[in-house]
Amino acid sequence: MPHPARFQRLASVARKEFIHILRDPMTLFFTLFIPICEMFMLGYAIDTNVRNVRTVVYDQARTQESRALLREFDNSGDIKISQYVFTDEALYSTIVAGKARVGIKIPEDYSRRLFAGETAQVLVLVDGSESSVAAEAVNVGNAIALQESLKLALAGKALPVESHPQVLFNPDTRSANFFIPGLLVVMCQMMAVMLSATSIVREKENGTLEQLFMTPVRPGELILGKLLPYLVLDFVEFCSIAFLMRTVFGVPIHGHFLTLLGVALPFVLAMLGLGLWVSTRASTRDAAMQVSMGTVIPSIFLSGYVFPLDSMPAVFWYLAQLIPTTWMIDAARGVILRGAGWHELRLHAVVLWAMAGGMFLLSTLKFRKRL
Repeated sequence: MPHPARFQRLASVARKEFIHILRDPMTLFFTLFIPICEMFMLGYAIDTNVRNVRTVVYDQARTQESRALLREFDNSGDIKISQYVFTDEALYSTIVAGKARVGIKIPEDYSRRLFAGETAQVLVLVDGSESSVAAEAVNVGNAIALQESLKLALAGKALPVESHPQVLFNPDTRSANFFIPGLLVVMCQMMAVMLSATSIVREKENGTLEQLFMTPVRPGELILGKLLPYLVLDFVEFCSIAFLMRTVFGVPIHGHFLTLLGVALPFVLAMLGLGLWVSTRASTRDAAMQVSMGTVIPSIFLSGYVFPLDSMPAVFWYLAQLIPTTWMIDAARGVILRGAGWHELRLHAVVLWAMAGGMFLLSTLKFRKRL
């Protein structure tokens, strides 16, 4: 067959799929509305920085020194004194009831020990049911204790060693700067897998898949023609989230956006191939949706989207390297936050193209075998 005829058949299948997308409000809803809602929730509602932790205080000393110590806690920005109690039982029960996450007890001999040159102990009770809050509270308690000790030990002298930390790329440690670049990737994965899988399964349910193969359209042309509209739709979603990220949430893009799009192309192709594989395993759209979600959840937890890869056990770290989302999220944060270019991301591009090629090859062979 001449190439123009092959292209015409491919364009006919793609046009048919575009028309179906435009006539299906649920597809447009999941593609455009859901990602925007999730972006606003992550951008405004979720903050991974621990601040204003509710704290209950039992000050047995009630001296000028104990009040100065409590002011240091309250002025730290991480601790917020919300209640004072007058017994050990009230201190403990307030934490058990969840009314406070931290409890501070200053003994009655606190000032006397300071003036006597002895060690004055302060009890800091931390609710360990929330690990992030507990870790931050322990760090703040230790930092303030060290600061007060240095003041007394040095007696106004200069510090022998002083550290000047400088946070690069996200100096204000905004959660939106961390989450939204990853959201770009996760939402594109979710949409690519779900839409491509349900597209093929829909033809199965309607009984039109066999009819399509009675036409001159070949299996490869059918696959490319049906997946091409979702490739375009995925990039429209990607650019829409990136536009809102920059204009609404003020997340700066330090690198070239075209570089990010270039790295995203093999990633989206790999996810479309994964959706094609899902379509060979599912016979209904509901089953395809469930299997698609089953592929997305491991990517969220093992890709570094929420939890850092370096804190994972070695087995899961190596497993994460086999997930395309891991490479794409690091590339997205590299371009958007760190200003990385092709020189820094060439390994990411090579790995993603290899994964896309392998995924498409396996999925196409499986699809042809099922036919």
